[in-house]
Amino acid sequence: MKIKHNAVVSFHYRLCDATTQEELENSHAGNPSVYLHGRRAITPALEAVMTEKDTGDIFSVTLLPEESFGIREEGRHQRVPIKHLMGKVKPKVGMAVSIQTDGGVRQGVVIKIGKFNVDLDTNHPLAGKMVIFDIEIVDVREATQEEIDHGHAHGIGGHQH
Repeated sequence: MKIKHNAVVSFHYRLCDATTQEELENSHAGNPSVYLHGRRAITPALEAVMTEKDTGDIFSVTLLPEESFGIREEGRHQRVPIKHLMGKVKPKVGMAVSIQTDGGVRQGVVIKIGKFNVDLDTNHPLAGKMVIFDIEIVDVREATQEEIDHGHAHGIGGHQH
């Protein structure tokens, strides 16, 4: 089955910095990523490239910052009480952390540590990087009506209820 709107897609990926060729993430050691196609669950540029691919297809795509994790914006710093960091972590400069806000979970990178607060850069950790995705399509199937109604995939790698 080819990937189309409302298909549930399972895929493995390797993500690299296009400039340095450094591997940033790799899903091959665990379960594949799963998403409902056409619902903006992944970056639109990657979703567009995956349209019409099929189970077993292997390909690479290079994405500019504005197509992937965004353009780095200077001055996106925020001071946050250490107690608001999720996961009871001991922060270190350069560490990616999550914080719970009124608008949901936000990501940040620690740039300074104080006694009670940390200063975070709230750009996505990969903002400003041109990246390469090496993709392997593991499975493509029709979404169930429940998945379509909920707007996301269910099951391993998808959303569990």
